[in-house]
Amino acid sequence: MLIIVVSHSDLTGAIPPELGNLQNLMVLDMAENFLMGSIPASIFNISSLLSINVAGNNLSGTLPANICSNCSQLEKVYLHVNELISVSDNQLSGNLDRLVLGYELPNLLQLYLSDNNFHGRIPNSIANSSKLTEIDLSDNNFISESPELSFITSLTRCRYLMKLNFGDNPLNGLLPVSVGNLSTSLQYLRGYKCDLWGSIPKEIGNLSSLIVLSLYGNQLTGSIPTSVVDLQKLQGLGLISNKISGSMPDTLCELRRLNGLLLSQNLITGAIPDCIGNITTLRSLHIDANRLTSSIPASLWLQNDLLELNLSSNFLSGSLPQEIGNLKVATLIDLSVNRFSGSIPSTIGCLQSLIDLSLSHNTLQGSIPESMGKLVSMERLDLSYNNLSGNIPKLFEALRYLTYFNVSFNDLSGEVPTGGRFKKFSSQSFMSNEGLCGDPKYGLPSCHTTGPKRRNLKLRVVFALLGIIVLITIAMALAYAVGRYRRKNLVENTTNFAPGTTLSRVSYYELRQATQGYSENHLLGSGSFGSVYRGTLNDGRDVAVKVFDLQHENAFKSFDVECEVLRNLRHRNLCKVISTCSNQDFKALVLEYMSNGSLEKWLYSDNCLLDILQRINIMIDVACALEYLHYGYSTYIVHCDLKPSNVLQDEDMVAHLSDFGIAKLLGEGESNAHTTTMGTLGYIAPEYGLEGLVSIRCDVYSYGIMLMEVFTRTKPSSEIFSGELSLRSWINDSMPNAITRIVDSNLLAPEEEDYTKKLKCLSSVMELALNCSMESANERVNMKDVVVALKKIRFQLLT
Repeated sequence: MLIIVVSHSDLTGAIPPELGNLQNLMVLDMAENFLMGSIPASIFNISSLLSINVAGNNLSGTLPANICSNCSQLEKVYLHVNELISVSDNQLSGNLDRLVLGYELPNLLQLYLSDNNFHGRIPNSIANSSKLTEIDLSDNNFISESPELSFITSLTRCRYLMKLNFGDNPLNGLLPVSVGNLSTSLQYLRGYKCDLWGSIPKEIGNLSSLIVLSLYGNQLTGSIPTSVVDLQKLQGLGLISNKISGSMPDTLCELRRLNGLLLSQNLITGAIPDCIGNITTLRSLHIDANRLTSSIPASLWLQNDLLELNLSSNFLSGSLPQEIGNLKVATLIDLSVNRFSGSIPSTIGCLQSLIDLSLSHNTLQGSIPESMGKLVSMERLDLSYNNLSGNIPKLFEALRYLTYFNVSFNDLSGEVPTGGRFKKFSSQSFMSNEGLCGDPKYGLPSCHTTGPKRRNLKLRVVFALLGIIVLITIAMALAYAVGRYRRKNLVENTTNFAPGTTLSRVSYYELRQATQGYSENHLLGSGSFGSVYRGTLNDGRDVAVKVFDLQHENAFKSFDVECEVLRNLRHRNLCKVISTCSNQDFKALVLEYMSNGSLEKWLYSDNCLLDILQRINIMIDVACALEYLHYGYSTYIVHCDLKPSNVLQDEDMVAHLSDFGIAKLLGEGESNAHTTTMGTLGYIAPEYGLEGLVSIRCDVYSYGIMLMEVFTRTKPSSEIFSGELSLRSWINDSMPNAITRIVDSNLLAPEEEDYTKKLKCLSSVMELALNCSMESANERVNMKDVVVALKKIRFQLLT
């Protein structure tokens, strides 16, 4: 007997064909090396061979047609994580039959072909190796011979099968009823990311030995079958990213060995079963991004060993009980984007293992508990978009692992801590809390202390201060004058930075290097006042560099306006300025890079498609940005150039309003002003275009036109509009009975399940757009009402 084991030995080159001369070879293990080339055919002529393992190399090419004509004793074949392609004679189907014929491998126990580029159908003949206990075909390009996945039916002959993995193959078929006839010894069934559709057969309950059932990332519909109650050994159920509907069956609670219940991103409705606490073995519960209602059952807080709890993005309501403190070993709790109210329980400070906590986008009230300062393992804490009041606990400075912190859009007050990890946070963490004060880098006003010690200063100090008051006044006047001059005429040959940024200075030469000399390959777009380039700074950070064309007479003014606006504004839906670079001959803004490009690209590119919900979310983002410009600052700010090309998407498809080159800052007490009209035709409000009268209502009009464009996929400047016919009149004349004639055809299909609901939502969107774009400025709705209306439409779409 001869055994060769040279795995993990850093071998290079090709597998020697001379190995085929070793007729007593029984085991060949060359896994996890750097071998290249093809597998020699001579190896498969060794009749004594029991096991071959060449996984984890860089092997490529085709396998011999009759690899097992002489090796009938072969029990184990490991070929995974290579680059083998089964395309002999350029045949894209039927070839795996020639490679692994069950008749030639009657003793085969394990077959691993995962992580390759195998093509063609999965042959039924695999089942002729009836002693198989493990089959892994995952991460290839296999297809199914029929929609019913006939290879599964054939595998019912493998009565010893314990593991079956066909995940990540474009099978595009139904999970057949015959899946229930697979071996009763089957413990692991994985069919993730296979384009499976249809419902999960109730016969799945026949697989009484099943430990893991993983079917995530498919298009499965219907409800979770109640027959899962028969899977009493089940430890992991993964159905994430499907279209499963109905409620969570109470029978899930009877799976007393269940460790992970993963149902995220489906269409599940109803309440979380009250009996959920019966599953004492539960460690991970993920049911986020569904349509769950009601409150969290009290039994859930009895899950003392629960590690991960994610209930985000549902319609759950009620208050958070003190019993949340029972989850002492939890590392993740995400209850964001729900309707929870009341206060944050002080017992949350007992969760010493907690790493990630998100309670954002609820209606929580009261103060942030001081006890949260004891969460020593915390890395991410998000309490944004609630109604929280009071101070940020000073104890938070002791959270030394905290890398993400967000309390924006609350009603917090007092001084922001500056010690510990707070030195690393930016203004994005604290914006829209009118009562907060602190370090100017946070974009907050300075705190003024007037404690007893200050009031009881000795009289001589008071007189000394009075003695120099004149000097202070003069100094302040000079500082004010200099500040105004510097804002109007940016200092030559230096770089100015937005408050709160931690980026080091960027020179003209670094920007030139970052954009490779402003090459065409880096050009993102051009406008009236200059061009925008993608660049990579020396620290590896991707940015957008807006270079102003100083030959244009308004370029200097446009640069100053953008600096003035963006240096003071902080909002998640505004494009963030990182730095400016200015001298006599060169002016540029360094902006946050938006990897998903403009809304215009998404609307009119054949390679991009936005569904109704995505478009609503984008327009909510834009509306929130405008609401902030109109009402969230000390003076009115009018953007003046709303259009899809000025709406940019980040990597998470969050929309950011950009290009403030012609924005107008109305003076204190001013609600409108006369100015030169400089917007884009088709989006300009009548009073702005005809009289040069600009106000925040002009933005509302432009927003209404853009709302129409986004859902009709038709530009206001389209050639179909002439004379009296405009985008607005076309939509107005089509409402409400002919709306299907005007909306983007990609959004509606009469045969789809939610057709009526979508039609109603689209009608509501168009009505809102018409109310935004009324001829009379006084008749238009304001942006606060627009945000409320759109969120209501989104809620109707999701329920």
